[in-house]
Amino acid sequence: MLAGVSVANQPVDLVGELDQEFTERVTELLERIEERLAESAAADTDFVTEAAQHTISAGGKRFRPLLVVLAALLSEEVDEDALIRAALVMELTHVASLYHDDVMDEAQLRRGAPSANHRWDNTVAILVGDFLFSRASSIVATLGTDYVTLQAGTFARLVQGQIAETRGPAEGEDLLAHYLRVLADKTGSLIAASAIFGGMVAGASPEVLGALAAYGEEIGVVFQLSDDIIDIASDSSGKTPGTDLRAGVPTLPILLARRSTEPSDARLLALLDADLSADDDLSEALGLMREHPAMTEARAEIHRRAEVARGHLAPLPEGPAKQALAALCDGVISRSS
Repeated sequence: MLAGVSVANQPVDLVGELDQEFTERVTELLERIEERLAESAAADTDFVTEAAQHTISAGGKRFRPLLVVLAALLSEEVDEDALIRAALVMELTHVASLYHDDVMDEAQLRRGAPSANHRWDNTVAILVGDFLFSRASSIVATLGTDYVTLQAGTFARLVQGQIAETRGPAEGEDLLAHYLRVLADKTGSLIAASAIFGGMVAGASPEVLGALAAYGEEIGVVFQLSDDIIDIASDSSGKTPGTDLRAGVPTLPILLARRSTEPSDARLLALLDADLSADDDLSEALGLMREHPAMTEARAEIHRRAEVARGHLAPLPEGPAKQALAALCDGVISRSS
């Protein structure tokens, strides 16, 4: 088991039969990345430093740095300093986007702590997000123009995904197709870039980089879809069940349930269109969703996509890094089981 590596605050058993030396190397690199994260968020004033380190210090899954590390370790010899800088770029970009997301979502909590917009205000949160983006840009410039180009393109997709989510689907557009496209842009793109960054540090061939890009985007969407299941099914994930349901977020199980034309689903569909601010109404909606075939269908889709992600790994060189990337497919499936 990789110490310090978690998915939804639960350790992911990435090792299995992998050798201990590889496990220790991954853990040591992640610890060094964690130390550098706080340093990278330091500013010229104590206030900006505190605000910029606020979300970082609250912890997190560090899924993107993990992918950078595993992809980079496809090579037996790798520039560890470049690897760490690549991981910092990805995580700082991700954290910066969270500051902006919380403003748009009017969030009060982030990773169990008061969100920056709630602790201070929206203006501070937006500007601190911009500050962290600038830090990521400064670091990526030290890696080379290919990295800069990839980060810029990824950021453009991330922003467009957020805009698409904010505006909602066009008239007549399939709601599920729109949702999956938003996830690919908002989540999949940055996770794919993380895998590609690691491969670039490793000096991977174009074929391997293409495989890592496809794998990263697919596993990124799967990771988010598993959160959709957790929001409804789990009472022990550390997240209050029904948070997305209450907020009216169109997650995978909800969108699948809305396709039902069964008369027996009339009450559920009415609740999905209702104000679920009352605990009793939310509890009833959760109970009906947990028993609905849409949950089984959603889990099957997650499993299918995880296997697609695993299939993209075929061109990668054999070794513990490839095995760990494959094990992540099982990890994201187990989150939603």
